[in-house]
Amino acid sequence: MGPTLKTMDKTLLVLLMMLMHHGTNISYDRSKPQTLQGMVTEFRFANPHPQLYVDVKDSAGNVTNWGCEIAANPYQLILAGWTKQRSVNELKPGTTVKITIAPSRAGTNAALLLKVVNEKGEELLDAGPNGPQQ
Repeated sequence: MGPTLKTMDKTLLVLLMMLMHHGTNISYDRSKPQTLQGMVTEFRFANPHPQLYVDVKDSAGNVTNWGCEIAANPYQLILAGWTKQRSVNELKPGTTVKITIAPSRAGTNAALLLKVVNEKGEELLDAGPNGPQQ
């Protein structure tokens, strides 16, 4: 006896949900990392991916606000020692940081955050190939 219509509907629904979730490696180009310096405007410790927003000034003085997604979810960050309170303390609006990003393949000011370094040269977050590290 073949699969029932109900089973086929559930299978189709699961497949559609898998396709609807964006693929980090599809959206961002890890082969072209960029390092930028700027000022934190916001940090969102939220599902499905925390986000850091940084104003970056170019050589002409034009400011672009970069939206940087962290591949790890909040739970994974907590396991690596990065809590919401630490975010509030370390990434306050106005804090100067150096970020290493994988830029958007679409050419927008969205990126995958790979590393954050503060003004003292301390590495705050390394979300490189092995995941988030403190």
